[in-house]
Amino acid sequence: MVRRKREKDKRPPFGMPKGIVLLATPDGWRHSVLTVEDGMLCGRLSDELLDPEAALAAATTMLKELARDFHDSAVEVTWDPRQEPWTWTGHVVPADGSSSPIGSRLR
Repeated sequence: MVRRKREKDKRPPFGMPKGIVLLATPDGWRHSVLTVEDGMLCGRLSDELLDPEAALAAATTMLKELARDFHDSAVEVTWDPRQEPWTWTGHVVPADGSSSPIGSRLR
């Protein structure tokens, strides 16, 4: 009889997002996603995005998809008013509006 290799539940490759910083640079839009576990995930958005509103929408979509795909959680992103014309900060909150700490569920 052949035994199947047992797969362990793996933790997601990064923690649940809790915030984001979006920066306009000469090379495009850069982002740093902060996680509940105090980690950071950095990268950039598509080169095709020039409009700030399109960049905010793309970053919001990215965070919602990351939370859904890796943590089975629905989230909303709220953006703070701009302090500088080239930077935005956002906060990730549970979509159901609960005040429970986000990211308490790990796979």
